[in-house]
Amino acid sequence: MIIKRFTAGQLENNMYLLLDESSKKAVLVDATEYLPEIKEAAQGYDVEYILLTHGHFDHITGLTELKKELNAQAVMNENDKVISDNINEFTRLFNLPDSVPPVYEKYVKDGEELQVGNMKIKVITTPGHTQGGVCYLVDGNLFSGDTLFMESVGRTDLFGGNFKQLSDSIKNKLFALDNDIKVFPGHGDATTIGHEKKFNELVR
Repeated sequence: MIIKRFTAGQLENNMYLLLDESSKKAVLVDATEYLPEIKEAAQGYDVEYILLTHGHFDHITGLTELKKELNAQAVMNENDKVISDNINEFTRLFNLPDSVPPVYEKYVKDGEELQVGNMKIKVITTPGHTQGGVCYLVDGNLFSGDTLFMESVGRTDLFGGNFKQLSDSIKNKLFALDNDIKVFPGHGDATTIGHEKKFNELVR
């Protein structure tokens, strides 16, 4: 599996294109905005899904255009549909133009597995940053959205946020994973589960 990272948007969001060379299947994690280089990197691949880690505007503003350009289906946990449907309540906080709320083709639940080519994608629900926040575990790589960052965690002061819930999600679900699993967050640099267990002072 090849992982390509793209950073875009006012809040410097990470999007990740996962490419399975043998099957020529792919998925994109999060959808901040359409970048031509994403479509270029996906040439020759069938992008089956766009996997949303949660419904905050900075992760979904480009979803409608990316779905069209990549001919992909949008996937999210249904508990964040209320946030996605009210996207403009958040964009206005950042003085951004209004957006049409995106449409989702598939909703996923905790423990569900998606098979895309040879990639087995496990859904891990991690409420706390939002109520519908999820992480995706793919071949020893965790795409954590805004649940877990390098030596930090997602904010919990917005609608649906709950710090105790977030801490429990990280300690009970993510920290139960192998130490050598790589973590690719929605903002900032990559890390590992082992590093976060040792150095993340926000989760104790």
